[in-house]
Amino acid sequence: MYGYDPFISVNAAWRLSRNVKHITAVETIYKECDYITLHVPLVDATKGMINKAAFDNMKDGAVILNFARDILVNEADMAEALKSGKIKKYVSDFPNPTSVHMEGAIVIPHLGASTEESEDNCAKMAVEEIMDYIDNGNIRNSVNFPACDMGICNAASRIAVLHLNIPNMIGQITGTLAAGNVNISDMTNKSREKYAYTLLDLENVPDAVSIQKLNAIKGVIRVRVIK
Repeated sequence: MYGYDPFISVNAAWRLSRNVKHITAVETIYKECDYITLHVPLVDATKGMINKAAFDNMKDGAVILNFARDILVNEADMAEALKSGKIKKYVSDFPNPTSVHMEGAIVIPHLGASTEESEDNCAKMAVEEIMDYIDNGNIRNSVNFPACDMGICNAASRIAVLHLNIPNMIGQITGTLAAGNVNISDMTNKSREKYAYTLLDLENVPDAVSIQKLNAIKGVIRVRVIK
């Protein structure tokens, strides 16, 4: 079993089943897998990602299961691939006027997230992720911001900086902390489109002046100190 996620965190990687082999190129899935499932967010980079170019790399007779977003699939290309036999079946829970009449498509109601078990799991997951953000500054499964996870904060303090994804932000942030005599023990930076998020573990608690200077950096949206 192959899995592809260009933004996977260390913690998420540790939680992967030993049966999943993490790969670094989605083309490997296209070439090697008989069944391909989609579980990605809908952003500009993923719209229409399953298209003729992707089908050309796939095995003949592959089955595609899409339970993420319908627009991830170019439906005109999918209809042609099904008609030609390149794709054996297309399973989707996003019924629309095109997919319900598509030859070789199995279209089911979009109700997977509405079962009693799913509702309970979603509520539990939301609480756990909010608590992790409050306690440790970690972001998981955000719609708009990048995933960024440094685990439990065991440092003297941790700073979470939400900022624009533009050049020299990291240099300005670390330079400002250094000027305030604050030493950084660990850090990570992740970005998604126009936004970026930086977590920094510090060996001491920064003073109010350093935090004020961080907030004054052009492109910084929010600074939060986690003690």
